Amino acid sequence: MSQPLTCQKAAFSLPEGLHYLNCAYMGPLPRSVEEVGIESLRRKRVPTTISPTDFFDRSDEARGLFARLIGAPDPERVALIPAVSYGIATVARNTNTAPGQNLVMVTEQFPSNIYAWRRLARERGLEIRMVAPPAAANRGEAWNAALLSAIDDGTALVALPHVHWTDGTRFDLEAVGEKAHAVGAAFAIDATQSVGALPFDIDGIGADAVITAAYKWLLGPYSVGLAWYGQRYDGGIPLEETWIGRHGSEDFRGLVRYTDEYQPGAIRYDVGERSNFILVPMMVAALKMVLEWGAERIQQYCAALTADALEEARELGFVIEDAAWRGHHIFGMRAPAGIDLAALHETLHRHGVSASLRGSALRVAPYVYNDEADIEALLGALREVAATSSA
Repeated sequence: MSQPLTCQKAAFSLPEGLHYLNCAYMGPLPRSVEEVGIESLRRKRVPTTISPTDFFDRSDEARGLFARLIGAPDPERVALIPAVSYGIATVARNTNTAPGQNLVMVTEQFPSNIYAWRRLARERGLEIRMVAPPAAANRGEAWNAALLSAIDDGTALVALPHVHWTDGTRFDLEAVGEKAHAVGAAFAIDATQSVGALPFDIDGIGADAVITAAYKWLLGPYSVGLAWYGQRYDGGIPLEETWIGRHGSEDFRGLVRYTDEYQPGAIRYDVGERSNFILVPMMVAALKMVLEWGAERIQQYCAALTADALEEARELGFVIEDAAWRGHHIFGMRAPAGIDLAALHETLHRHGVSASLRGSALRVAPYVYNDEADIEALLGALREVAATSSA
């Protein structure tokens, strides 16, 4: 059994006095990833230091690391993308539908996993089914049940997050994948708020596409992401016709011999200039770090760090999802009656706590750089607003 993680604050440059419980907003760059970025930036001073193999090797390394992270056996099914919206648009372009079918998703999921489906629905005459959380005490469990009920023989695609970005509600991807495939529907997952920090088993889930940005829990740079595409999307049409996505593109002399044959797997779906000689090395360094820590150990660390604090928050009247239906790295706190969320946010700011208001919840997102002082600062703010509201 692997050793539990200890606090990794020393690996980051977060200033003293800032209690950063907001990785779901943006992950801070680790020192080592920042150094790789600076070194990579300097290479462009002398272009001869960048060889033809550099266009391929680091990209392929990133594919392999991401495949390991999600338990996928074939790195060639991983595409390098600039954003989740790009990866989702690729799925939308290559998903077969018929007029009158429906697309299933949950309310208030992140817009990058919404707008492509709205366009698709308008263009192809599809129904969008937005599944809202029922007003029930067991909110997460009831929401999952409602989601499964919305999938039927007319469903063409289910598009979900792994955990909801506003409050951390976890969706049972295994159950959803089983139901989706039973009715012949495609299953696309925005895993931005989970992969890296929450264990992910692509075989058990049975997804057709898994798409994530790198700048949150993967601790990578902005404007880079990764997408895994299953067999359903073999032979699809990419959003761009890039030279590097073609068979034989490693031979620069041969690029004048045009070919309609693509590189294998999902490489055809890579964004143009995917070899970004600054961002891709940074992403590789970050993926190695996250893999070394391990998602299971990250969950254990966050759970141990926050367990007592969540109990006290509940005693103060805040509503928090049961652990069975959320991640330990991201969760929502719904304030009791009488507490204004804007005032709560201001109080957090005065206590040096960075967290986010998303939807109806205060979203708290701890990671391995957080320690007991960060949690105590959060509790101090909650105690203050609770005392003020009851005075």
